[in-house]
Amino acid sequence: MLERIRVFSGNANVPLAQKICQKLGVSLGQANVTTFSDGETRVEINENVRGMDVFIIQSTCTPVNVTLMELLIMIDAMKRASADRITAVVPYYGYARQDRKVAPRAPISAKLVADLITTAGAQRLLSMDLHAGQIQGFFNIPVDNLFATPVLIDYMKKNYQDDTVVVSPDTGGVERARAFGKRLGASLAIIDKRREGPNEAQVMNIIGNVKGKRAIILDDMVDTAGTVVQAANALSDAGALEVSVCCTHPVLSGPAIDRIQNSNIREFVVTDTIPLSEKAAGCKTIKVLSVSGLLSEAVRRIYYNDSVSSLFI
Repeated sequence: MLERIRVFSGNANVPLAQKICQKLGVSLGQANVTTFSDGETRVEINENVRGMDVFIIQSTCTPVNVTLMELLIMIDAMKRASADRITAVVPYYGYARQDRKVAPRAPISAKLVADLITTAGAQRLLSMDLHAGQIQGFFNIPVDNLFATPVLIDYMKKNYQDDTVVVSPDTGGVERARAFGKRLGASLAIIDKRREGPNEAQVMNIIGNVKGKRAIILDDMVDTAGTVVQAANALSDAGALEVSVCCTHPVLSGPAIDRIQNSNIREFVVTDTIPLSEKAAGCKTIKVLSVSGLLSEAVRRIYYNDSVSSLFI
């Protein structure tokens, strides 16, 4: 029985939190997360959490600074209310792309966010498909970094089996694409690109054979969709029969939806770590799979102090 568990959510992704609670068989904690008239975040916890094992579900997605402050203030409120243990469940970890210095005098914002979460009072972090695995080392508390692969693989095995090639949109994602392709029984291709500026990418050439095959572009997140749309065009030009995209985090900012709708992408498979905007939800190309089953099982195991490692596949 999950007698001492309390699950709360900020405003970032309430539907996902509700699904997790439904799978756990517990009710979502009562909390009001609003703003004061001057824009400051206001948090009220409306039930007793003293001595409880508290899980706060909050993706730090758009508007990222608002959702991050909600998470930090909720953690602080739980700590001051004498919660026994506080776990921050952050399916999408914002600022993850700022994980190293790429220019002189540049910040490492992913490390700063890690320090803020730890200082606020979180004793454990549960996340999914961190943009860079080394972000786990930015924390001085236990970090469980789950992968959405099992959910994505199940769908792909049912719908993409014959003559399939998994494509990494850059050299950094080759390891992820190779592992995905191995489990799918598909070959591997890599796209070599040159990024001219922020949020701009130019596809150069394709390493591997894609002619006459169904291509699946695999990435951990898609932001403005410039890279994947250009990659899809390059794959079609190289003779791919059709092109689909598979990613964990649908950031989909700026012109992303227009680019996807006007592209040759057959299907755009994402998970619900980030809620889709109204425009994105209306895009028929986008297919959403839920990771609530994975996250709820991880929460259950953390609560019972069981091993979570079997979920890291």
